[in-house]
Amino acid sequence: MFIEQLYTNCISEAAYYIESNGECAIVDPLRDVEVYIQMAKERNATIKYIFETHFHADFVSGHLDLSKQTGAPIIYGPNTITNLPVQIAKDGEQFKVGALTIEVLHTPGHTLESSCYLLKDETGKDYCVFTGDTLFVGDVGRPDLAQGGDIIMDDVAGMMYDSLQQKIMPLADDVIVYPAHGPGSSCGKSLGAETYSTIGEQKQTNYALQPQTKEAFIKAVTEGLNAPPKYFPVNVKINKEGYDALDAILQKGKTALSIDAFKTLAREDKTFILDTRRADVFTQGFVPSSISIGLEGRFAEWAGALLPFDERILLVCDDGKEEESIVRLARVGFDKVAGYLKGGYDAWKNADEKIDMIIDVEADELAMDIPQDDHLVVVDVRKETEFADGHVKDAVNLPLSEMTDPGLLANIEDTDNLYVHCAGGYRSVIASSLLKRQGFHNLRNVLGGWAKIKEQKIEVMKETSVLN
Repeated sequence: MFIEQLYTNCISEAAYYIESNGECAIVDPLRDVEVYIQMAKERNATIKYIFETHFHADFVSGHLDLSKQTGAPIIYGPNTITNLPVQIAKDGEQFKVGALTIEVLHTPGHTLESSCYLLKDETGKDYCVFTGDTLFVGDVGRPDLAQGGDIIMDDVAGMMYDSLQQKIMPLADDVIVYPAHGPGSSCGKSLGAETYSTIGEQKQTNYALQPQTKEAFIKAVTEGLNAPPKYFPVNVKINKEGYDALDAILQKGKTALSIDAFKTLAREDKTFILDTRRADVFTQGFVPSSISIGLEGRFAEWAGALLPFDERILLVCDDGKEEESIVRLARVGFDKVAGYLKGGYDAWKNADEKIDMIIDVEADELAMDIPQDDHLVVVDVRKETEFADGHVKDAVNLPLSEMTDPGLLANIEDTDNLYVHCAGGYRSVIASSLLKRQGFHNLRNVLGGWAKIKEQKIEVMKETSVLN
C-alpha cells in the first residue's frame, strides 16, 4: 500500500495518490493532471479510478482531463447531478484498488453530494478516510454553499451533523483523516495548521465533533461565516458542466506578443493586463493599468476573487514564469489568456513606452505624515476581523475582496492622500494597482503593512470603521 498527499499551498488543496499491486486511484485531482500521470508511470501503476468528494467551489478539478487521458472512470457519491460522463456510486458501495478496498460514505452537509472515501487495507482494517470538505483538521466544511430553493443553510448544517454522527464518529480513533484542504482555505471557518490528523485527535480537539445537540451544532458551524469568495459559484458550474482541455489553454496563452501586438490587444474592450511579478518588483515600475497579483502569494485565490472571468487576459511575467501563471489561473477557471508580453516589463521599459509606478513608504514615514496632512487617509485592506483586532485611528477599512465594488471606491475624494496597507505588504500592492486602474493615483503603499505600523507611535483603535 502506498498513499501520498499532493498538497498545493497557494490554494490550500490536497489531492491524493493511492496505490496497491500496480493499480492506483486519484482523489480530488487538480486541473494540471500531468503530475498524477507521471507519478503512476514512474511507479509502473495504472490509474484505475478517479474519486471526487464533491463538486469543488474553490478550484477546477482535473477529473475530465485525467479521465480522457487514462480511461479511468470518475466516481461521485449519491445525489450527484451532472450531465458529465461520471459514475454515481451508492452509499456503502466498495471499489477495489489492488488489495485495497475503498468504501463510499455519503456525507451531505458541505454539499448535497459530498462523500467521504474510507480506505481499508489488505487485511480489511479501516486505515484512513478521505474526507473532502466534510471534515477538516479542526473544522468542518461550510454549510452555506448548498443552500438554495427550499433548502436553507440551517438545513444543510443539520445534514452535516447527521453525517458526522452517523458516518465519521463511529470510525476507530486510529483511522487517519485526509481532508481536501488545509490552513487558509475559504471552504471552512478556521482550519487547523496541519493537513492531516486522526479520528481520535479530531474527536478531542475539533469543536464540531464535541458532544452537543444538533441545534447547538448548527449554531456553532453557521455563526461567524465570512461570505464565500465570489468565484466559488463559477468554479462549481465549471466542475459540473465541463471545460476546455488545459493543453489548449496553454497553447493559446503561451503566445509571445510583441509590444505592438500587446498594445493593440490591450486597447480592445473586455481586456485587462495581469502582472504576476513579485509585489515589491511591481511597485518599481509596470505597464500602465496593470493589475498586480504576484505568484509569491495566494495567487489563484486572489485572481478568482478579483478578476472578471469573461474578459481576455494579457500577462506580464518574469521570464520563464508564463506557463506557471497560465496553469495557476486555469486552476480557478480562467481560460482566456491571450498571450504574454515578449521580454516582459524590461522590454516595455527599454522601448521607452509609458510606465507607471507606486510610491512605497516606510511605516515611520506614515507616522510622521499623519499629524501634518489633513487630507491623509489610511486605507486598510485587511479583512474586517483583522481590522477589528487593531488599526490606525480613523483608518477606513476597504477589504481587498470587496474592492471590485465601485460603490465603495466612489467615496474616495480627489483631495485624499491615500496610504494603503495590509498585514505584510502583498495585498496592499494588489489594492494599489486596482486603485490606480480606477484613476486614483494619489496613493502610497506602506511597506511591511500592519506588522510594521503597529511598531510606530501611532494611535490605534479596536473598533470598526468602513468606507461606505
